[in-house]
Amino acid sequence: MAIIILGTMAFDAIETPFGKTEKVIGGSATYAAYAASHLTHPLQQISIVGEDFPIQELTDLKNRGVQLDGVEIVNGKKSFFWSGKYHLDMNARDTLVTDLNVLADFNPKVPDSYQDADYLMLGNVMPSLQLSVIHQLKKRPKLVVMDTMNYWMETAMDDLKKVLKKVDVLMINDSEARQLSGDYSLVKSAKSILEMGPSYLVIKKGEHGALLFDKDSVFFAPALPLEDVFDPTGAGDTFAGGFIGHLAQTGDISFESMKTAIIYGSALASFCVEKFGPLMLKEIDNRDIQNRLDKFVQLVNFDLKF
Repeated sequence: MAIIILGTMAFDAIETPFGKTEKVIGGSATYAAYAASHLTHPLQQISIVGEDFPIQELTDLKNRGVQLDGVEIVNGKKSFFWSGKYHLDMNARDTLVTDLNVLADFNPKVPDSYQDADYLMLGNVMPSLQLSVIHQLKKRPKLVVMDTMNYWMETAMDDLKKVLKKVDVLMINDSEARQLSGDYSLVKSAKSILEMGPSYLVIKKGEHGALLFDKDSVFFAPALPLEDVFDPTGAGDTFAGGFIGHLAQTGDISFESMKTAIIYGSALASFCVEKFGPLMLKEIDNRDIQNRLDKFVQLVNFDLKF
């Protein structure tokens, strides 16, 4: 079943305690598409790039079942660029450079060929752009998943609240959940946020796993302990791609299915952090993913004897 993915396609320059790279492919839509491509097709990308974005990268995405009818290529301009430096614990980072470039004039258009998509992934972009894509769809998708961040909570809260009323699943990290709700307790935060519109809330806690809430239930999934975390950039977007990719693959959007989807998202994110950019997502195959999923099962499997 088709998934529309709205988000950025960009360049990143990253420095971590384990290395440094001047320019790699990045962007929320890029990571989400590479992750979801391991699970389902077609993927229908909506984004914008400059003339400097590599043709080979677009070809690689097409070869993975990603349709690019909704990707605008602007001649004479540069793609979105972000540079950041991670601290030793890899959970904190400093943004060094943000060049919006073509993203400053992004006005997403939903092609006619995308109108029958059953799933919509709203990547982390300006809430007004997320809202625009929702309004352009002639029929409501079976499931709408949204990612956002603290910056939009600080600068575009009114639009953010409008989007929240129209989505099924919200994905944010623990600090963003506290900021959005005004509560420190994540359980209280979840209750407040679900009252804003979404039916489900995923709170990402990085190396400490993820929580899934609906109005009646809560599920916790651990993160896989890794010996080396090389570059966490894009891990959250990869998680989102794996999450919605699994749901689209099965056609099941129940709470129980979302529990499994979180494990798929976590497994794919665990590959993402092992190299700069989306390189690992390009290199792995289904056998690698299954082996990683098996490790998650072993991680939480135990017997209780009374």
